[in-house]
Amino acid sequence: MGDVTASDRLDIDGLLADPATRIVVCCGAGGVGKTTTAAAIGVRAAEVHGRRTVVLTIDPARRLAQSMGLSELDNTPRQVKGIDAENGGELHAMMLDMKRTFDEVVQQHTTPQRAAEIFANPFYQAMSSTFAGTQEYMAMEKLGQLRATDEWDLIVVDTPPSRSALDFLDAPARLSRFLDGRMLRMLLAPARTGGRSMFSLVTASFGLFSRTVQKVLGAQLLTDLSGFVAALDSMFGGFRQRADETYRILQDPQTAFLLVAAPERDAVREAAYFAERLVAERMPLAGLVLNRMHRSEVPGLPADRSEAAAGALDATGDHKLTADALRIHANLVRQTEREQKVAATFTDAFPAVPAVSVTAQPADVHDVDGLRTIGALLA
Repeated sequence: MGDVTASDRLDIDGLLADPATRIVVCCGAGGVGKTTTAAAIGVRAAEVHGRRTVVLTIDPARRLAQSMGLSELDNTPRQVKGIDAENGGELHAMMLDMKRTFDEVVQQHTTPQRAAEIFANPFYQAMSSTFAGTQEYMAMEKLGQLRATDEWDLIVVDTPPSRSALDFLDAPARLSRFLDGRMLRMLLAPARTGGRSMFSLVTASFGLFSRTVQKVLGAQLLTDLSGFVAALDSMFGGFRQRADETYRILQDPQTAFLLVAAPERDAVREAAYFAERLVAERMPLAGLVLNRMHRSEVPGLPADRSEAAAGALDATGDHKLTADALRIHANLVRQTEREQKVAATFTDAFPAVPAVSVTAQPADVHDVDGLRTIGALLA
């Protein structure tokens, strides 16, 4: 890719300074610096652009808390200390707790008595902690909650690593399929018709169905599931409506998706997959951040000439340090060329997507100063 030219360079400061930008979603494979990028964007938005910012991480790793000087993150935004508030900005950070978020939704949208029934149900206890898709749906809920309060100028979302990073885009459709499924309608039938239990023979076909499922799942699990579904029945419409609303927010120009990658084939391939999904879903793709890129301070000296010069110095037996430096330069030039070729597989495929390169740092980022440095490199 080489150095990004002015025409195709991603303007991070322009994005963050625009009051119309309300949500930034960072997507990418694991281990590419996505969490650091999200945190650095949050620091820069707060300090340089004076925005009241919250960073929401869905990644269970503790890197974000550590880099912001916080002992821990939980489901409540915590203010980050050491932020320059001269421009009036603030930075807060939080980590999604999917069970607590689910509990909050239940408490908010039903009566205390019904909420107590739901919380005591074994199926709810399992689903709210481990059920596939719950985390992604609750991420949608939490993002919707943060946006609905209008308390934040900017919400930065750090998504989980790997392709599950975009699973929350599927949450509304997945929920709709679950709600409209044949099994669920049958389980709900007794509750909706005033039946005493799920085993009421609403119809002959349902009786046969329930007996078949009972053999497979067991009576107790089926009873737990039926009770859970019946208790949540009045809330399902709200679940679907809020998920659809959040999905529309993600499609709105107020949201900007940033792809984060490192100059490695797998990471760039993953970024291309994300780009295709975002385009297909009509999501606003703002650009690509290429982390850990290397560059030479002497770009005019090719690797082969550098190695030839080192060989000539070896023949004289003098200037060993200079020869070693020339070989290090040659290796750096070759690494830079390899990284540029890998990056070009994305930029050639998506020429309309602006990009920015962040030079590899000598040490991992572990504090606000380090995040400030990354933010400056991004801009």
